[in-house]
Amino acid sequence: MAERGGGHTEAEIASQPDRWRRAAATAADLAPVLPRRGERVAVIGCGTSWFVAQAYAALRESSGHGETDAFAASEFPDGRRYDRLLALTRSGTTTEVLDALARVRGAIPTVAITADAATPVMNAADEIIVLDYADERSVVQTRYATTQLVLLRAHLGEDVSGVIADAERAVAEPLPAAAVAADQFTFLGRGWTIGLAHEAALKMREAAGAWTESYPAMEYRHGPIAITGPGRVAWMFGEPPEGLADQVAGVGGTMVTTWLDPLADLIRAQRLAVEIARARGDDPDRPRNLTRSVILDVR
Repeated sequence: MAERGGGHTEAEIASQPDRWRRAAATAADLAPVLPRRGERVAVIGCGTSWFVAQAYAALRESSGHGETDAFAASEFPDGRRYDRLLALTRSGTTTEVLDALARVRGAIPTVAITADAATPVMNAADEIIVLDYADERSVVQTRYATTQLVLLRAHLGEDVSGVIADAERAVAEPLPAAAVAADQFTFLGRGWTIGLAHEAALKMREAAGAWTESYPAMEYRHGPIAITGPGRVAWMFGEPPEGLADQVAGVGGTMVTTWLDPLADLIRAQRLAVEIARARGDDPDRPRNLTRSVILDVR
């Protein structure tokens, strides 16, 4: 896909099916490095990587592979025992991730997944997986984050061929007209898709500066539904709770659902963020107030 001016994010979104196929093909070879069945695992990350960690943790537990906790790297609890710590970091330079790895060195086996083999995380973790083929030029993460999750889903034993087929459809099909025209967005999930809902909301805030919220679907009815009305969208990743679509419609809002795999549906949300950014005259490749990595001065 040719990149037009400011089109890195767009091209990276469209490339996801290809990157997912490559990740799925390597899952078996990487199995000795990734968490083993039965281990008690902690997963850490920042921003998008934290939301991927949430999704993976829920998937790993629900598939019977073992107790799995997800933490923002800055909130990883000292002294808690785990069999393995998995760190997710595209840049390999994020201060909070490196600090957490340093704190557990020698006490908990660690593995990091990163996009850059020439960064400090290469020496901070015991084992490393480099997904350089999924790295991005854009500040806003899209394909790298989803490629990580496809790899992890395949490692859990899932046949991801249908997920990849759905990704092809998500790249090509028209976006929901009501979402393109909306002035407020609420993303909802259940179980592992709660992390996807948080990530979709982050993409809308980062790329488009749009008013966006995200919640577990059942919690949405406990207050947040009050903001719903005409011109506002509730976007559900996966099957909505019974009666929720009727409640959203009853207050004048629009509920967006799809039969696509929820991770493929995240591609549609990424595309929506780019579409809205362009409609507002913003450049999704250069979001306000953001850099590729947060590196803190800790002197």
